[in-house]
Amino acid sequence: QVQLVESGGGSVQAGGSLRLSCAASRSIDTTICMGWFRQAPGKEREGVVAIASDGVTTYADSVKGRFTIAMDNAKNTLYLQMNSLKPEDTAMYYCAADCPKGLWFFYNRRLANYWGQGTQVTVSS
Repeated sequence: QVQLVESGGGSVQAGGSLRLSCAASRSIDTTICMGWFRQAPGKEREGVVAIASDGVTTYADSVKGRFTIAMDNAKNTLYLQMNSLKPEDTAMYYCAADCPKGLWFFYNRRLANYWGQGTQVTVSS
């Protein structure tokens, strides 16, 4: 079992930056998959970025070049650096971990064993 707690969300103007954190209750250095997902009102939850234990990352086209995922194994924390934010980035952002069926299903089908409670990001124009 692992608990995930997100933080760092908030309100920002378009063009601004935020850094989200996801603190895990245990070591994440052997976790096969971790990632960030988001859900806007009235829309399905979608993958933002995922990272596998070998360092392979998968980014949504809409965030490539603007968002960066990073892991700090010493702090058991996953980060999402978000730059050049746009109003369409407004959503609840969730951290997830462990992929019982592999990275593809984790990212595209949201098949994760553990989810955080989410942190709200609001970008105004």
